[in-house]
Amino acid sequence: MTALLEVEDLRVAYGKIEAVKGISFSVEAGQVVALIGTNGAGKTTTLRTLSGLLKPSGGRITFDGRPLNGIPAHKVVSLGLAHSPEGRHIFPRLSIAENLQLGAFLRSDKDGIERDIQKAYDLFPILGERRKQAAGTLSGGEQQMLAMGRALMSQPKLLMLDEPSMGLSPIMMQKIMETIAALKAEGMTILLIEQNAQAALSLADYGYVMEVGTVKLSGTGRDLLVNDDVRKTYLGEE
Repeated sequence: MTALLEVEDLRVAYGKIEAVKGISFSVEAGQVVALIGTNGAGKTTTLRTLSGLLKPSGGRITFDGRPLNGIPAHKVVSLGLAHSPEGRHIFPRLSIAENLQLGAFLRSDKDGIERDIQKAYDLFPILGERRKQAAGTLSGGEQQMLAMGRALMSQPKLLMLDEPSMGLSPIMMQKIMETIAALKAEGMTILLIEQNAQAALSLADYGYVMEVGTVKLSGTGRDLLVNDDVRKTYLGEE
């Protein structure tokens, strides 16, 4: 069975500095796959490359049977790969509803767009209650919900989430993780970068541990949770 996303020997450099050093991984349709690792491991660079924001210096990216190398970001979105970035990057002066509408900028099916906006409100009721409110006035957790909702508006085949719980309170982090679990239950394919390794691996079907631009370990989420190296380095256990 061919994976929905296949990354082979991916290399990404910033000038002479190689940030991603020949990594390979895959994501099957319907899976949640987690990339975990310390800051500077190359996780965000990897996602930015997959979404067309950075150009790889080597390797091959295949999505849904199609090469992605050299495809610009807006066309990557149109192929079904959506990216909810680290730091959220919502449009602060626009309303919640307008931010969601921008997530569907490549679509022309007005009825479908309205249905998907309502789905976002069903997924995140607080957004529906405040739909006319300026996005910049939302809390960090609410902005994260909006960023995820906006990414879903493109009707992705694969949703990439970069540090969705970063800077959030424990209660809000739990809500975000519960939402990811709900999306997984609906069959959404998700590539997840998450600083909370325990939460990420508990959700993940499969995981990859990145270290200084390389993949150090890989395995099922369950296996990585009990791996001694992972427990000591990323879970804070002895």
